[in-house]
Parts: sequence; structure tokens; C-alpha cells
Amino acid sequence: MPSAWPNRAVAARMADVTEPGGLATPRAAPETRRAARAMREEAERRARAAGHVVGEDPIRRASFDAERAAAEAAATPPAPTDTVPLFTVDTAPVLTIGTGPAASTDPVVEVAAAPTQPEPLDTLVTEDATPARHVRPRRLPRRIALVAGLATGAALLLGSSAAVTAMMAPPVESSDTALALTVAPPTIQQLPVPDVEESPPAADLCTLSTFTDALQAGDDEGAIVAAGGGEAFRAAVVEGRAPCVNLTDSSRIWTVLDKHRPASPIDYRPSSLVLPDGVRNIEGGALRADAAAALSAMVTAARDAGAGELALESGFRSYQTQQVTYGRHFAERGERADLVSARPGYSEHQLGLSADVVACAGSCTGLDELAASPQGQWVVDHAWEHGWIVRYVEGATPVTGYTPEPWHLRYVGPELAKAYHDGGWTSLEEFFGLEAAPGYLN
Repeated sequence: MPSAWPNRAVAARMADVTEPGGLATPRAAPETRRAARAMREEAERRARAAGHVVGEDPIRRASFDAERAAAEAAATPPAPTDTVPLFTVDTAPVLTIGTGPAASTDPVVEVAAAPTQPEPLDTLVTEDATPARHVRPRRLPRRIALVAGLATGAALLLGSSAAVTAMMAPPVESSDTALALTVAPPTIQQLPVPDVEESPPAADLCTLSTFTDALQAGDDEGAIVAAGGGEAFRAAVVEGRAPCVNLTDSSRIWTVLDKHRPASPIDYRPSSLVLPDGVRNIEGGALRADAAAALSAMVTAARDAGAGELALESGFRSYQTQQVTYGRHFAERGERADLVSARPGYSEHQLGLSADVVACAGSCTGLDELAASPQGQWVVDHAWEHGWIVRYVEGATPVTGYTPEPWHLRYVGPELAKAYHDGGWTSLEEFFGLEAAPGYLN
């Protein structure tokens, strides 16, 4: 029978339980079931290899130790995931079976392997070390990536919000502009008072020597020019600044003769009457010299403008002639004769300043046909340029007391005719600010 000692030695070697000092210490328990199974298989393999020299006890002991180690490993909780456990696996003991020089017929078993001391942990862990497949990989890089992604998203969100705010916010004023806005305007102690000189009151025309001299000389047109023109003269008369001007003086070109203002004297007759030169004169009527010259100029201008010929139908009428004329109209119309004919002493023809004109084309037409003729239209547009106005116009009957007479022209001189035309006046009564005279007072 083989000796029992080698069997105990082999079993001790196989179980790696012998330590210096003779104390039996079991091997460290495996961490996982895989490691326990590997240890158990290794122990069985070693036991089978040594079975021809040892008994059943060592093998059963080794199997028992392996199973116990596996059970302890299963009961032990796993190591934390962020710590990678490292294991040092000892090389299996080498069994050398041979015959020594003094050996007997029984083989001698020699154990050649010895337990190896584990290397330090810092020498085994390297940067390129690959963790065991049964250990979870570290989650730190994934957490870092998650944190970095959140930080990047927050930065983008804040940046876009800042951009939108910058676009919506009003532009920032420069320091110079802000300073200019904050500087208070200078305090004005007193507003400047403009030096305005009071205009002297309008002068009385009768105090102007040039005006009075022309007036005394009988130069009516010269007096109007000295007053400042037709409009200035009119304004002075209306405002009462020309007390020396008498609108009822039958010898003046500005005189107003109507149903309220008869000639003065009633049988007034101009001192100088002449026939207008170059004008066809149907009844042989005469005019005052200034009016006659103005009519000649107007007729010539109308002919030169291509409007046709104008002829004088009636000029001056004396008081006695007007009695006959009015009597004829009264016999025909009765009291309605006052709309078409003036009573003796109230006719402008008695002044020598009025002319009834007709249109001629070979022969001459009547008074009523003038308005529809080219000559009649030319008179409306250009008579004022020669000192004439149409005395009785459409719409002025309530003022003048006469129906329209497009043929009845009244001479007032170039200055007053221009002011009359420019002002759009339709009657001398309104032009000089007088009351209307639609009917006789007695």
C-alpha cells in the first residue's frame, strides 16, 4: 500500500492551503461563478492526473473546497461597477512523477510548483488594459458627454435669445448723442421783441400837392396816377381819404350818374365835344375829347385784332334830346321804360362819356346783335385796355336799375378801367362803395 503522507502532501499542494508556519489557509474565494467553475474543473483535473498514486480523499477534499468556494462566491455581493477587480491566477502545480536512485518499487511524487505572490495593483493596471467581459464599462464618459451636450444646447439657446433681444432693442445712442440729449437748453431770460415801426396812417389824397395840382388843372387821369393808380384812388374814396373828390361832379371821369344821382346841373353839357376820328358814325354823335380819342384807339385795335369793325351808334345827347328819347320809350312801354331808357338829366350820354356801339360787316347791325358778334366778345375782353367798361351787365340790374346793355360803354380812363376789370366789379356804384340805385327817388 502506498504511504498516506504523499497523499496528504499532494492534497495540500492541490488545494494550495499550506502556508509558511504550517497554518492551513483556504485560497481566496473566486469573484464569479465562472471563476469558481474554472477552479473546480482545474482541481478535478489535477486530482484525476494524480489518482494513480493518491487515494480518493484528496480528490474529494479538493472538490469539496472548490464547491465551498463557489458557494461563498455566489453569496458575496458583486464589486462596485466603477472598480475593476484584478485577479492573479497562479499557475497550476506541476506534478513530477519519477523514480529516484534509491527508489523502491513504489513511485515517488514530487511537487515542483510553488504558490506565486500577487503583483502590486499599480503594476498591473495600464492605460490600455481591457476590462474583463463580465465587468460593466465605466459610465463616466457617457455622463460627461451628456453634460457637455446640455451645456452646448443651453449656450445656443442663450445666444439665440440674446440675438433676438439685440434685434428688438432700440439702437444704443452714442455717448455724444446721450450727452446732447441730457444737456438742458439755455435759459432765455426774455424773448426778443421785434422792432416794428408803426406805419403812418394812409395819407389824405387832398393833402398831396401832386394830386391837388392835377385836380385843379382838370387832369383827371393825372390825378389818379398821383394817387397811386386806379385801385389806390378807389380805396381812398371808399375810405373817406379823398374829401376833395366829388363823385357827382359831372365834369370828372369818375362821376357816377344813376337814378339817385342826376347830372349837375341837371342840364349839364360838356364844354368840348368832338367826333371820334376813324370811327364810322351812324348818327353823327360826338364825345368828350378824351373819350373820343379812346374810342378811336379801341376801334382801331379791334379791327387790327381781326374782330371786325365797330361803329358809333350814339354819343352825346343833350338834356333836350334825352327828353324826346325817353318820351318815345315811355309811350311804348309805360313805366317799364325806366329799365331801358334814362329820364332827362339822368342819362350818361349827357356827360359825353358814353357811347353805344354796334358791329359792322359792310353794313352795321342793330344794338341787340352786338353781344353775339365777334366784335361784342372782343369788347368784353379788351375794352378796359382803352379806358372803357361795359356799364350795364347781366346780373347788375338790382344795383343799376337797367337791363343789360352790352353795347353801352362808359369811359372812366385807363387807370380806373384796369382797377375795375382786375377787381371783377360789375357796377360803378359797388366800385365806389355807393348804395344801389334800382329806381328813381321821386
